[in-house]
Amino acid sequence: MAHTARIPFHQLAPKAFQSLITLSGAVRKDLLGHRLYDLVLLRVSQINGCAFCMDMHWSDLIKQDIDARHLNAVAGWREAPFFTERERAALAWAEIVTAIPNRDPSDEEFAKLKAQFSDEEIAELGFTIAVINAWNLLNVSFRNPVPEKALTA
Repeated sequence: MAHTARIPFHQLAPKAFQSLITLSGAVRKDLLGHRLYDLVLLRVSQINGCAFCMDMHWSDLIKQDIDARHLNAVAGWREAPFFTERERAALAWAEIVTAIPNRDPSDEEFAKLKAQFSDEEIAELGFTIAVINAWNLLNVSFRNPVPEKALTA
């Protein structure tokens, strides 16, 4: 795969680009917790194969002094002992929602999420998952390259 962007989508559609940035900034990280928020962004980016976003959110988690072993285990969170029940519920829901084109979230899966989160938190988590999927789709389809220097969200 080429390591150069296909088009400068952010320059060609500046209003839409800025609106997506605004939506990203509107998600209540404080409500979800910064660690959980960034873990979800990293996991969805891993699923979607978005190296640009994986790099950014890995960097954000490192700045939170998260142990590198925990980050290395995000893709295998089910087998790793480093995650709380709340983080596990969020990571599971992020995977389920990201797979919606291929499957429908069950009531049982939603009940597991609801056992860990309030309705307001679930709504914020939904927007978190939606917005990172949007960024991933744009970055992967337009081949936005991973920058030499780490970015932050």
